[in-house]
Amino acid sequence: MNSAKGFFITGTDTHVGKTWSSLALMRKLQRQGMQVTGMKPVAAGCEWLDGGWKNADALLLQQHSSVAQDYELINPYAFEQAVSPHVACDGWQVDLQVILKAYEKLHFAADVVVVEGAGGWYSPLDAKLVNADLAAALELPVIMVVAMRLGCINHAMLTWRAIRQSGLPCAGWLAVEIEPGMAALQENLAYLSDSIDGALLGVLPCLDLPDFEQLADGVWREI
Repeated sequence: MNSAKGFFITGTDTHVGKTWSSLALMRKLQRQGMQVTGMKPVAAGCEWLDGGWKNADALLLQQHSSVAQDYELINPYAFEQAVSPHVACDGWQVDLQVILKAYEKLHFAADVVVVEGAGGWYSPLDAKLVNADLAAALELPVIMVVAMRLGCINHAMLTWRAIRQSGLPCAGWLAVEIEPGMAALQENLAYLSDSIDGALLGVLPCLDLPDFEQLADGVWREI
């Protein structure tokens, strides 16, 4: 594929700040003059709204996209239960071709598509597929989101090495302050910066409520 520009956002775990990071990156790219659309191909934990299952994170991506897009393109697979997608799918099979076609339609109206994965790099999407398979099918540069907390170094190094071993290009990583006043934050950031052979794109601050302008300020580098 690789005919369209975009990024695949993965995390060192679930609940590490992937959606806020995706939205911060979208806003950063928009400031650079680009038309940007967000995408969350597979989402679990959805509500029945306006005649279909919808996910709160996917709705945020839709809301902050530069161009109005149909929800079904942004989130082709929406499952009700707030559990791992391989359980929530209840026997449904995720078809990568469906996602690729949706991605192509999104990109037709935008310069960049920011694709948020579901959970971590090897988290399952159904009984067979994992996020790494989806990233490989899209052939997009990967950005890793690291939740800065105790244990983050091991999770970050394992995830980064797995991404590198996949052969996909790595666009860098984002640190997210998810714990206010984390002990030795700067020391942990320094260790990861020295250990990961990819650019630290920024550090997103710990916020009680999302402020995507402020979060975008935390992305230091142009992408």
